[in-house]
Amino acid sequence: MISKIKIAIAGLGNCASSLIQGIQYYKKKSRKNAIGLMHWDIGGYQPSDIEIVAGFDIDQRKVGKDVSKAIFQPPNCTKIFFKDIPKTGVVVKMGKILDSFADHLNHYDKEYTCILSDQRESTQEEIMKELKTSKADMLINYLPVGSEKAVNFYAECALKARVGFINCMPVFIASNPTWAQRFKNKNVPIIGDDIKSQIGATIVHRVLTNLFKKRGVKLRRTYQLNTGGNTDFLNMLDRHRLVSKKLSKTEAVQSQTAVRLKNENIHIGPSDWVPWQKDNKVCFIRMEGNIFGDIPINLELRLSVEDSPNSAGVVIDAIRCLKIALERNQGGALYEPSSYFMKHPPIQYSDDIAYQLTEEFIEGFSEVSIQSIDKMIKQNPQGAD
Repeated sequence: MISKIKIAIAGLGNCASSLIQGIQYYKKKSRKNAIGLMHWDIGGYQPSDIEIVAGFDIDQRKVGKDVSKAIFQPPNCTKIFFKDIPKTGVVVKMGKILDSFADHLNHYDKEYTCILSDQRESTQEEIMKELKTSKADMLINYLPVGSEKAVNFYAECALKARVGFINCMPVFIASNPTWAQRFKNKNVPIIGDDIKSQIGATIVHRVLTNLFKKRGVKLRRTYQLNTGGNTDFLNMLDRHRLVSKKLSKTEAVQSQTAVRLKNENIHIGPSDWVPWQKDNKVCFIRMEGNIFGDIPINLELRLSVEDSPNSAGVVIDAIRCLKIALERNQGGALYEPSSYFMKHPPIQYSDDIAYQLTEEFIEGFSEVSIQSIDKMIKQNPQGAD
């Protein structure tokens, strides 16, 4: 009988809520009637084989509660598509605050933002102990955008506890050569950085940009504007927290252009917080270019989607890919799944190539592909297209 994939989560927000709901939702499904999955089976593991064994948060409405209750506490506002989550027996522990709470959030109603717990923060040793005693296979980072110090803290905990790490946020760990080498030295696998959605702003913008390139269209200018009403968008009203996020999203698109656009001709990033949108994200994309005969073409697109389930549909595959890497005793950055699942992976590929590489990774690791990837890393340590 196949073993469970035991996960720990840092940040029990909307994304964690959708993921945990999804694990239970797909227990009631079969391969034939499962909607919304890229893969039903990865390495023999189905979605129902994932089990949460540890959780960390800093909100007093979540800390001390069973995970099954914590994921439905405010300010979580994502759609509930599976309400009756069985009690897990996993109590959410107080995490480490550091920079995971932005000062400007104090000026908003607590319905929309975090209420800091008055419990003592966990130390690195305590979090490592929880990861070890819970027998977690991996730690999933769901901290807010801009939490540079906090993400580094949890990455360090995972590395020292020797559990895998999935970095869903735009703080560069897997794509940072120093961090990636440290994970490789410890033979600990990592997938990162900054999760793509199933059908989200970044993946759509990338595919359209690649389409322009393949069809001989000269892309001259483009923007991507996003609005939402969840805590993530509220957090990002502090523009100082957006540096890595904007870089991650911009490079995801720039990597697909025939010729890099000048900074003034590309604008990508969160635009505003609209409270009544809740977890619904609305994206506006505009692309201006020239076709045959240097004739202008303009493309405009509006995408509306529930943000957190859109993310969970990718994370549920990343978890299973990390698990099979653990079974193969493979450490360091997992280049293939990172390139397909993440906005800012160590190496950027077009999405069709990233898909092919990920399928090959799932089917069985190729030493030839490892060698070619290592060669590319040495030639361009900041990432290659």
